[in-house]
Amino acid sequence: MILKISGRNILHFLHTHNNRLKANATHIQSLLNANNRVTVTTRKMVTLIVATTADPASINPAAAILAMPGWTAGPILPPDIKSFSNKQTRVIQHDRSIVKEDDLDLRWEEATGEVVDEVIFLSRHTAVSNRPALTVHPIGVLHLKDGESPPQGGKPGWAALPSTRIGPWFRLLKKMAEAHGLVPEFEITLEATHHGPITNKPTMFLEIGSTEEYWKRQDAAQVMALLMWEGLGLGGSEEVGKWKSETGKRKVLLGIGGGHYAPRHMDIALKDDIWVGHLLSGYSLPMEDPTQTKTTPGENYIGGNWRQSIKAAFEATKASFPGGEILAHLDHKSFKGWQKKAITEFLAEESINVGKPNDFT
Repeated sequence: MILKISGRNILHFLHTHNNRLKANATHIQSLLNANNRVTVTTRKMVTLIVATTADPASINPAAAILAMPGWTAGPILPPDIKSFSNKQTRVIQHDRSIVKEDDLDLRWEEATGEVVDEVIFLSRHTAVSNRPALTVHPIGVLHLKDGESPPQGGKPGWAALPSTRIGPWFRLLKKMAEAHGLVPEFEITLEATHHGPITNKPTMFLEIGSTEEYWKRQDAAQVMALLMWEGLGLGGSEEVGKWKSETGKRKVLLGIGGGHYAPRHMDIALKDDIWVGHLLSGYSLPMEDPTQTKTTPGENYIGGNWRQSIKAAFEATKASFPGGEILAHLDHKSFKGWQKKAITEFLAEESINVGKPNDFT
């Protein structure tokens, strides 16, 4: 059989199939565009504020900020942790020890699909002096050896990423406490790095101290709530303490040595535009006295976990402040000569720059 096809039929055939090909191509492109729109969707970045009902110095500031406008009930974080949402901020409340509830940032991300950008813990502060205080500090237990049990959460050798807000919020807290009449009754202070819980995101603790009388003080709780409200930009103003490596001053304090309240480091942290990373007190720098240990004559090695502490603190601080100029500041008066020599030599080996007070301007 011979099929005769005219030129006109051939043209009609080609025209019809060309239109179908164009239609299919348009349909395929629309599907690709739709898929592309799905793949480029970004997950919401949120700040996680953590409180425990077991501690009045924790739950009272949480209740005070939740009394401010804009909050809605959020999801339950398994097994039974309540949450509340306001813009980019989430408040969660559990009923256990604030330093023992680990990985809340990862658990929140798994439960909600949101990405936790930072974690702020609310807690009580205790001190031998019993003096009333409002404190800010980073967390970690950098000096412990593997196998040792941290008394207040965390894990040996671990340093959390320090929140970039520590320095700016410390200065803002001081101003707010003065404006609300808490000073001089309350001391406004930084604390050295200590305790848990384990987190994977930039973290800081806000604490009220130092006895039950002051843990329950509503005026102190209100100031802490205002600090978070303004510092996170929940009231409509620009947030405070968000790191931007491409703008502004970039000097970051890494405190080494001194007591728990780091007075000499705190003098630097009070300067405008100075950022604060980890603060290592003397107890986080265990060093073995060479006169008390058996060493080979001429050997200069100083034992103890102090190297581990410094390195972990530096690496975590550097990770929190990309592009920042990390400057180690030594509390010289807190060290003996052999300690200061060993530390400065180690800092040079690790290419960690040392700054004097006048370098932090």
